[in-house]
Amino acid sequence: MGISRDSVHKRRKTGGKRPMVRKKRKFELGRPAANTKIASKRIRVVRTMGGNEKYRALRLDTGNFAWASEGITRKTRVLDVVYNASNNELVRTKTLVKNAIIQIDSTPFRQWYEGHYGVTAGRKKKNAEEKTEEIVKKSNHAERKLAARKVDAKIGQLLDDQFNTGRLYACIASRPGQSGRCDGYILEGKELEFYLKKIKMKKSK
Repeated sequence: MGISRDSVHKRRKTGGKRPMVRKKRKFELGRPAANTKIASKRIRVVRTMGGNEKYRALRLDTGNFAWASEGITRKTRVLDVVYNASNNELVRTKTLVKNAIIQIDSTPFRQWYEGHYGVTAGRKKKNAEEKTEEIVKKSNHAERKLAARKVDAKIGQLLDDQFNTGRLYACIASRPGQSGRCDGYILEGKELEFYLKKIKMKKSK
């Protein structure tokens, strides 16, 4: 028996049984879950109603993630699944689904931040890197531009701490089993505080 999404077999609101008026239909079908895992990319094309296509991601290891407060997006590696509000089993099996909280590699974002503002993201690394870094000569125009940008170079304390570890918390906004992509956004501010609290509670149990 295939997976069906019909409501013909359901009882009435009053609890009475409905008569069986027809068999299952193709337009009522459902398909097995993709259960996308973290590994080298593997995507299958699925033919759907009207000859359209869905892209079933079976494995993914990269995605485009937006840093909303800075207005940039970078492609980066997906490292781990840390929290899922709907099901802890999806965390244990490291399954990528929409709205899962994951850890991503911070390197592309750190490199952009350093290039854009001329300031190192992550305070602990700053002192060690300053000693080894070679001083690169910049034009007066570039120096003035960086000096003007430094006024706005402020990251939240919680996000800054994550740059030290090399991993950022992010939320998946796309549907990997439908679109074949794992895209999302970096957690910041109140949302980051909320999920850090949830993750801490889960660990303490």
